[in-house]
Amino acid sequence: MKTQLHTLIAAIAFAASAASLPALAANDHGSHGSHGAKAADAADAATEMTDGEIRKVDKENGKLTIKHAEIKSLDMPGMTMVFQVKDKAMLDKVQAGDKVKFKAASESGKFTVTELEAVK
Repeated sequence: MKTQLHTLIAAIAFAASAASLPALAANDHGSHGSHGAKAADAADAATEMTDGEIRKVDKENGKLTIKHAEIKSLDMPGMTMVFQVKDKAMLDKVQAGDKVKFKAASESGKFTVTELEAVK
């Protein structure tokens, strides 16, 4: 059941991001002076760390369950979900209950933590 829920959440997130593509394409291209600002805003969102709390560390499967705030780069609202980790060494740095900042990406159709910092 959890796997079906995560698949549904991923599908909704994908559909939401795909639905915004026509709106992006329809932006006014006549005002070339704003292109740099929009690109800078997009780059900031992509590099922005998200606040979270580790709920579970699954070293055997290389996964973290994180209760997280909105992930702007993925257009994902705050929720609790399971992420793959890009590097299993990340799993040794945290334990359940730790507050973290992290970056996540959709890699090969899986939501993956690409960077992780424990918050002191």
